[in-house]
Amino acid sequence: MSDSTNDGPSKTSDVPYSFARTSGTAQLRKEYGHLGQGESTGVIHSVAGRIMLLRTQGKIAFAELRDSSGHIQLLASSDTAERFEDFSSLSLGTWIGATGEVITTRRGELSIKVESWVILANAQRGFGDKWHGVTDPDTRYRQRYVDLWANPETRTVFIQRSRIVSEIRHYFETRGFMEVETPLLHTVVGGALAKPFITHHNALDMDLYLRIAPELYLKRLVVGGFERVFEIGRVFRNEGISPRHNPEFTMLEAYQAYADYNDMMDLIEDLVSHLAQVVCGSMKITYQGIELDLTPPWKRVTMEEIVSEQLGREVRLSMDFGELLQIASDNEISVAPAWGPGKVLLEIYEKTTEHTIWDPVFVCDYPLEVSPLSRDHRSKADTVERFEVIIAGRELANAFSELIDPAEQRKRFLHQVAQASAGEEETMDMDDDYIRALEYGLPATGGLGIGIDRLVMLLTDQSQIREVVAFPTMRPEQDR
Repeated sequence: MSDSTNDGPSKTSDVPYSFARTSGTAQLRKEYGHLGQGESTGVIHSVAGRIMLLRTQGKIAFAELRDSSGHIQLLASSDTAERFEDFSSLSLGTWIGATGEVITTRRGELSIKVESWVILANAQRGFGDKWHGVTDPDTRYRQRYVDLWANPETRTVFIQRSRIVSEIRHYFETRGFMEVETPLLHTVVGGALAKPFITHHNALDMDLYLRIAPELYLKRLVVGGFERVFEIGRVFRNEGISPRHNPEFTMLEAYQAYADYNDMMDLIEDLVSHLAQVVCGSMKITYQGIELDLTPPWKRVTMEEIVSEQLGREVRLSMDFGELLQIASDNEISVAPAWGPGKVLLEIYEKTTEHTIWDPVFVCDYPLEVSPLSRDHRSKADTVERFEVIIAGRELANAFSELIDPAEQRKRFLHQVAQASAGEEETMDMDDDYIRALEYGLPATGGLGIGIDRLVMLLTDQSQIREVVAFPTMRPEQDR
């Protein structure tokens, strides 16, 4: 990759502070795409963007100008274009603004016949053959500003991401949900089982944690009387980097009063199938070369049932603990001394079964031991009304009937504290203020969380989370 400097024909001090563009290239194609060969419109337009290609034929120069919406040809003639020689020697990557008549060439190419033009920014680093595509992942992720120009498909992914997030907002707002914002800096670790990032507030001389989930604050708002709330925002988890993990990522969480986890199942499958229809044009999509059917209704199965089906033997939370441990051992799953049956069952499921699920499945009824914020199952002992949505072998969503009993919630938090003392790294702290909020009364509530990045991966057919995060976390270059 070349970083050679290109001074260009203009100094930064000569660059104007603004440029009066009259139209984007896509709009010009929409308005004048019907023109035949060799037509003139008599209409003057001003366009702006990067010079992507440039070739000269005697006293005529042809350039491709690309902006955020598309591209158009610039045709400069020595007879009509000002500073023709300078135009002909522009470096690839230079930003320019050009004004001229909208025409088509004898070959029918829609063009701007340049009359005047101005440099808007010099590309002081030569793009060279990077216009033809950048394939090195390190370069693409570190220098996304190059990747976006060199690989049009990258730009398409982020346009689709913006559309997906916008459509999610519209979906919830039309169903009576209010978008809210909750703190990023937390005084206690809560809302999910994950390791936090720790920072320090100088003025208050206290440590704070970057949030790992907005859950507990959103439910405080339900206590306060907002019956349907949602938030789309960044969360931070001090964990490794993998094809589906980035230390900071975008989460959608939504809470609905007077609802339970059955309502959340209906909501999630309707939302995701709706997004597939809007973004992909069908609820049947192809992901990594394999067909994936997102058409509701989705399969609903308990964790015990799907693990038993996968292993070909009965696996139950209520079975003898020694037998459960033997199943873990048979599948080469390590078990920590502090784990109870619930944690062991979860590990068996995650190591043997989760990755085998392709079409969407609601894996329901999680062990209470690993679900400190979920409400007890109404008919199953040691189990809660919680589910995860698994699609293409990975978790997309997590949801449950919310625990509303403050005494039980305190008991669950105390268990988390004990787990932390026993060496478990991913636990929650005691949150006395949240307990106090529950004591004011949280009605029956259903809540859900969806990883936006993984949802975008699914709908844009990307296997790596870094493909859908504009600036993924990476080591500094000097540390490589």
